[in-house]
Amino acid sequence: MVRKILSVMCIWVVVQTVHAAQNQIDGLRIWPSPDNTRIVLDMSSAPEFTYFPLKNPHRLVIDLSNTSDSKTLSLQSDSGDLVRKVRYSTPKNKQSARVVIELNRAATPSLFAMTPTKPYGHRLVIDLKDSGAPAASSSSSGTFASSKSPSNASTSSVVMDGSSSHRNRDIIVAIDAGHGGEDPGSIGPAGTYEKHITLSIAKKLEAMINGERGMRAIMTRSGDYYVSPNKRPELARKQKADLLISIHADAFSQPQPKGGSVWVLSMRRADTELGRWLEKSERHSELLGGAAEVISDKSNERYLAETILGLSMDHSMATSHDLGNKVIEEMKQVTSLHKRAPQAASFAVLTAPDIPSILVEVGFISNPQEEKNLNWAKHREKLAKAMFTAAKRYFKQVPPDGTLWALERADSRTHTVRSGESLSLLAQRYNVNVSRLKAANNLNSDVVRIGQVLTIPRS
Repeated sequence: MVRKILSVMCIWVVVQTVHAAQNQIDGLRIWPSPDNTRIVLDMSSAPEFTYFPLKNPHRLVIDLSNTSDSKTLSLQSDSGDLVRKVRYSTPKNKQSARVVIELNRAATPSLFAMTPTKPYGHRLVIDLKDSGAPAASSSSSGTFASSKSPSNASTSSVVMDGSSSHRNRDIIVAIDAGHGGEDPGSIGPAGTYEKHITLSIAKKLEAMINGERGMRAIMTRSGDYYVSPNKRPELARKQKADLLISIHADAFSQPQPKGGSVWVLSMRRADTELGRWLEKSERHSELLGGAAEVISDKSNERYLAETILGLSMDHSMATSHDLGNKVIEEMKQVTSLHKRAPQAASFAVLTAPDIPSILVEVGFISNPQEEKNLNWAKHREKLAKAMFTAAKRYFKQVPPDGTLWALERADSRTHTVRSGESLSLLAQRYNVNVSRLKAANNLNSDVVRIGQVLTIPRS
């Protein structure tokens, strides 16, 4: 009898051990982008898997060994139009799980496992390259569809590829909302995700730029999906951008630091503790959202190294520093500053050799009060306005060759304001509209001061 009880107990222990060792699917997340959809299976331990595609209809079948299929698989509302359904099917054996991803059209799959990186644990990442992605409006991992209406755009600018066949093209500003998708960025004490803050500010800035005659905005991402830091400057270069503004929210290991800052590229490692922290954060973002690209595409690193070594970046870096100062001048009217001069660090997103590029930290999301500020829509509007005003001020002074603003500047005259003169009087004297005179000088009011040099556009 004792022997029988012991035998039953041994069987129970073995069954429980097998059950305890079985992997679990803890959740499913999906991130659609213009030409790629990423599905993430959160796992309790490292997944062991195989997969194969099927046609008629299009499906991707994933077999997970030693894994339970008890977790419900359901798609969120914003899953895009590539993936129709994610479900279980009959597994190869009782110890495994079979996951089937039903697709609306063909897609090229890429699967890889990821080890725990806060705030996530083990994951199986499924990237689906969409065969039906529109080639004209998307690029590898990014989008450049502009929302600027034809009535606001310069008549001769070419929207499709960012180039211009005439002399009066738009000034193109690439706006980069930091993080996205699988990579939330920093997370505030109240649970605010940096990726949501940066995208909101980026969209507000996009609207301001597209509302300005002679300017046009393009976005490295227009939704909640991941784009590698190495890809972002490459995407801006393909669109022949005149400026890249990357928007982020700071974070630190302690809650006390606060204030905005502007960063430009350093050819050396950052020489401040905060700079080193941020460089480490960027590499952390790659692990969160772009491991497949880091693992499989070593040409990114080679391309960046060759570009930095082979091309002079002096002009772009000097321009970035000048523009950074202007952003700081505008931001100090909106928020406190962590640094009152542009800081330098080695960020991948700033490495386009021929495009002035700045990274704007809009505040410390790790600071409870600044997290509250960043969750206030009016505050985000003011931050976007500060960046827009700074960019406009800079390009009014130094418009890129071939742009509408460069043409207007060449056709303009200057006038030094004397005692008794007003804006309306000067507009009448030179036969130009007051609104045009204000636009040419980036004036927000009708007030002028004695000694001020005004640009007088040709009528």
